[in-house]
Amino acid sequence: MARFPVLYWPLKLLVAEPLVTGVLRPWVRGLENVPASGPAILASNHLSAADTVVLPSVLRRRLTFIAKADLFTGSGLRGRLTAGLLHGVGQLPVDRSGGRASAAAIAGAVQVLRDGELFGIYPEGTRSPDGRLYRGRTGVARIALVSGAPVLPVAMIGTEHLLPSGRLLPKVRRVGVVIGEPLDFSRYAGRAEDQFVVRSVTDEVMYAIQRLSRQEYVDAYAERSKLRSDLARGTGVALPPQESGGAPGGRAAPGGQSPPPAP
Repeated sequence: MARFPVLYWPLKLLVAEPLVTGVLRPWVRGLENVPASGPAILASNHLSAADTVVLPSVLRRRLTFIAKADLFTGSGLRGRLTAGLLHGVGQLPVDRSGGRASAAAIAGAVQVLRDGELFGIYPEGTRSPDGRLYRGRTGVARIALVSGAPVLPVAMIGTEHLLPSGRLLPKVRRVGVVIGEPLDFSRYAGRAEDQFVVRSVTDEVMYAIQRLSRQEYVDAYAERSKLRSDLARGTGVALPPQESGGAPGGRAAPGGQSPPPAP
């Protein structure tokens, strides 16, 4: 698959990286876990729109993310500019309607990895509505099993305060990035269509993210939580809160606290 993200390095080196490193001064742990070459999947929690700028800014290699397909087809000047920017930095469109559309997105991600590149994904599928960690979508498992690439769990720390949902101007504060050791799922090779396996792999990835981020876990999809909140606001009827606690796959929640900022 030929991709020419001509804007990626100019925007990273001349705009994003100077702003992120100079203003936000992110602390980073585990950068040595990112391979100097070859494929790897960076699976991260998702707290803010700023995550997609902060994470690539601390990496030495190019990172290809997926983005909602409708961002590539927007109308008007703003829509065309957004689409042009996403194409220019090499983002991959993903259609969330499922079926063949989801299969095409997975195929695109697998090709990125077969080209020996880094691929980034938010397994929750969308930003957390309240700072908690939500149930992972199985796309990350399917991509890992088909490509054979290792998965690096990533925790973004504090970005929900930097650029909360609905806010246009960021709050300047220090944020963190923790990159865990690679997860190898080669023992499940050839089982990308086994529903039990893909759920187990997804839960293992989410547990590794939770160990790094120390977020409370909610065994429900973040999108459904947002719909519940919208319904409550629209009807004025308070819905019972979703219970949190524990960890993916019914495990006990990892102990400890989020890692302190690097000096």
